[in-house]
Amino acid sequence: MITTRPARPDDIPHLLDGIARLAAHHDDSSTVTAADLTRDLFDPVPWMLALIAETANGIAGYALLLRLAQVQFGTRGMDLHHLFTWPAHRGTGTGQALVKAAQCLARDHGCTYLTVGTTPDNTSAQAFYLAQGFSPRASYPRFAVKL
Repeated sequence: MITTRPARPDDIPHLLDGIARLAAHHDDSSTVTAADLTRDLFDPVPWMLALIAETANGIAGYALLLRLAQVQFGTRGMDLHHLFTWPAHRGTGTGQALVKAAQCLARDHGCTYLTVGTTPDNTSAQAFYLAQGFSPRASYPRFAVKL
C-alpha cells in the first residue's frame, strides 16, 4: 500500500538523494544542500511544498510543488516541479499516488490548476502525465536574467 504525506525535516536526506538522481537523469548536477531544503520547505513561509510517498518498505518517491498565479484572472495554481520515484518503486502506482496527492494539496491551497513540464524528448513522462488527466499547453517563450 502506498501512502502520501507532507515532507518532514527528517526526510531531507531522502529528498537530497532523489533530487541528485533526477538531476543526473537530466545530465545535470545537483548543488542543493540540506540547509537549502530546510529553508525552502520549513521556513515560516515555505518557498515550496513537498510530498512523500511511502510503502511498508520505506520512502518510494517524492513530489516538489511551487506556487503559481495568474494574476489577471485572480487564480492560484501550483507547478509540479519535481516528481520522482525510486527505481524499485516504478510501475507500482507511486507516481499516480503523488500526482493525486499534489492535486489535493493544490486544491487545499485554493488552487484551480496544476502544471507540470517535461523535456521535449521525455515521451514516457509525457504519456504518464496525459494518462493522469493533464492536457498539453501552448508554450510561451520565457526569459531569464541572472541576479
